[in-house]
Amino acid sequence: MTIAARALIPRVVLTSGEPAGVGPELCLALAARDWPCELVCLADAALLAERARQLGLAVALRPYGGAGDADRPRTRHEPRTLLVAHLPLAAPSVPGQPAAANAAYVLSLLDRALDGALSGEFDAVVTAPVHKAIINLAGVPFTGHTEYFAARTHTARPVMMLTAGKLRVALATTHVPLAAVSGALSVASLTDTAAVLTRALERDFGIAAPRLAVCGLNPHAGEGGLLGGEERAVIAPAVEAMRRAGIDAAGPLPADTVFVPHVLERFDAVLAMYHDQGLPVVKHAGFDCAVNVTLGLPVVRTSADHGTALDLAGTGRADSGSLAAALALATELAARRR
Repeated sequence: MTIAARALIPRVVLTSGEPAGVGPELCLALAARDWPCELVCLADAALLAERARQLGLAVALRPYGGAGDADRPRTRHEPRTLLVAHLPLAAPSVPGQPAAANAAYVLSLLDRALDGALSGEFDAVVTAPVHKAIINLAGVPFTGHTEYFAARTHTARPVMMLTAGKLRVALATTHVPLAAVSGALSVASLTDTAAVLTRALERDFGIAAPRLAVCGLNPHAGEGGLLGGEERAVIAPAVEAMRRAGIDAAGPLPADTVFVPHVLERFDAVLAMYHDQGLPVVKHAGFDCAVNVTLGLPVVRTSADHGTALDLAGTGRADSGSLAAALALATELAARRR
């Protein structure tokens, strides 16, 4: 491979997530495969070595040179090896037993990945699952990767989108209680979210003229006001504002019928009003291949669509499919942006 060809290889950083969860072993599972990128894992190197021994995984861990190597030509990932940027644990980690003492370590993985992506050292960020409750127990308010990365990058309108194949579902609200969803919706917020979604579909997914399906909030999209007023007061005016802005949007549509195949085929993405309105459909359609993508950030960021799976940690039974799909998509998006 020539130096020019190597320069086109994306460098993707993979955070190992909650050390007591399945993240470290999923990173090792991904390392065993061939990838069209240079893969750098952020983790405690001793933790990865220990998990590899426990699970009988033959992966050679190699130290990553760090930001000083940022300008060198990238080398394609070699199966059964893994470049590791070592960040030390604060306390020993036992599979299935998360410790608040390691919360700062988990956040340091995110900070290192994001700093590297912002500086150009990394072309994309892929994140393994973290344990939100443990981070909060350690005294750090944390609602999720989406909100954390948005705050760190001063992104006004981050948008969470899950994708499984051609099924793409974005969220108007993310990690908020169901009782707070109605109050979190506004014409401006929905219009801004649709704009971020449309730009991402055009730039990152190569869709020339994206078509959006906008869900209603209430059953039957409010049934003409009989089952709630948010559709008339907020969502329908927002859809009109989207159209005036040149966005091809339809709605508000009943969420219980918008995912019917013959309806769904008319659209490139669905804008759901809240977390559990849209995401169960994606996870049912492809739990082992669904990917969480954060739109609107100045960097490419993808993630697995599942949690830390503490009950599976250290058993070798965790399915790496979703994280593998996240890495594949991140590599594709990074290559497109280069």
